[in-house]
Amino acid sequence: QVQVVESGGGLVQPGGSLRLSCAASGRLFGIYAMGWYRQAPGKQRELVARITSGGRRTYADSVKGRFTISRDNAKNTVYLQMNSLKPEDTADYYCNVEDRIGYWGQGTQVTVSS
Repeated sequence: QVQVVESGGGLVQPGGSLRLSCAASGRLFGIYAMGWYRQAPGKQRELVARITSGGRRTYADSVKGRFTISRDNAKNTVYLQMNSLKPEDTADYYCNVEDRIGYWGQGTQVTVSS
């Protein structure tokens, strides 16, 4: 059994920052990549950022230059530093772990509002 636990969401004003964390534990065989996705009300889930075990990063165009993904392979943990947040970043953020199969966390809510 694998557990994926996110933390760090909350309410922040436009222009502010938040840092999300995601830790995977349990029967893992060798995580290839970890990533963050988000889903706003009425919209489809979309990729925000992804990082492979080798450190290759992928970002959505809408967050490039504002968000930074990083990873601690030894701890099976991934982080998402979100700066210059905008109201359109408001969504539920989900961590995805690519092992032999994919695993999802339960999600953490991010609200950007004044």
